[in-house]
Amino acid sequence: MDHIETLLKELTEAPGVPGYESAVRAVIRRHLQPLATIEQDKMGSIIGQKVGTSASPRVMLAGHMDEIGFMVKMITKEGFLRFLPLGGWWDQVLLGQRVIIKTAQGDVTGVIGAKPPHLLPADERNKVVEKKDMYMDIGTTSEDEVRQRGVRPGDPVVPVSEFAILANPKTYLSKAWDDRIGCAVFIETLRQLADKPHPNTVYGVGTTQEEVGLRGAKTSAHIVNPDVAIVLESDIASDVPGIKPEESSIKLGKGPSLCMYDARMIPNLRLRDLVMATAKELDIPLQFSAMEGGATDGGMIHIHNEGVPTVVIGVPARHIHSHGGIIHRDDFDHALKLVVAVVQKLDQATVNELTA
Repeated sequence: MDHIETLLKELTEAPGVPGYESAVRAVIRRHLQPLATIEQDKMGSIIGQKVGTSASPRVMLAGHMDEIGFMVKMITKEGFLRFLPLGGWWDQVLLGQRVIIKTAQGDVTGVIGAKPPHLLPADERNKVVEKKDMYMDIGTTSEDEVRQRGVRPGDPVVPVSEFAILANPKTYLSKAWDDRIGCAVFIETLRQLADKPHPNTVYGVGTTQEEVGLRGAKTSAHIVNPDVAIVLESDIASDVPGIKPEESSIKLGKGPSLCMYDARMIPNLRLRDLVMATAKELDIPLQFSAMEGGATDGGMIHIHNEGVPTVVIGVPARHIHSHGGIIHRDDFDHALKLVVAVVQKLDQATVNELTA
């Protein structure tokens, strides 16, 4: 594997559900240490500062560290775990999936189960099982046995999914592309800017608790106090069976995406146009998306103080918010090239013009 694949493997395999991002933060910290001055806010977001030829404008590159996961809610007398979701899970993707409960005594492996179809009445067999009717089974037969293994209510639970290079060697399978891919982009942007001039100060920020309310974006924006922001995200690749072109046209391997709208932010129009013009200049393929039913860290960052010009650049991923998503290396490489080029254009005069 090259260093990008190694980075992606480290980031995606690290456990980090909302509120429990410490392992991901440790990976990011290790990669940022030779590149930036590092600080951390009280919500746990990590901030790497790279000073260019000018102290301002302050450019925030944000990718959230947390992935969707679960929390142990209660332990039954029979030794099963009831759980609650941390982030948005689709019920259909849960049953039969392996999980790791992160306990104070170490990792405990389990599987998500429900009442078997053989015991269901005919009219219920074709219905989707809801999360509230599922449980986690760690192979125990009593509450005492569960507690002996160190499992407690409040313990975080992480999907099991190893990084893998697929049949097309440019496609990668793993959990947590949402949003470890964004974290990888800001790390590699700071790495490239170590050898390239930029007329600003850049902050690479790994935010916490995005999946449960964009919480780390709010606190880290207070620390950074950005003049302009680029949110780095995964996007929803729609090149799979059943999705109509009018629903989404984002495809794997066809370039990064620029989000034109989400439920909590319309991008700054001049910054949006700057991204589009830069992509055209560099012959970078660029796709366009709109997310009517979700939001990104931009929802908090763009309303910080008197407002922050903000855009969202995404790397398409198939099967997000599941145990295994797929990305294409070309999309990552093009997103990185685009972000580096845009950052190099963001001098004080350009940023002033974004809101003139």
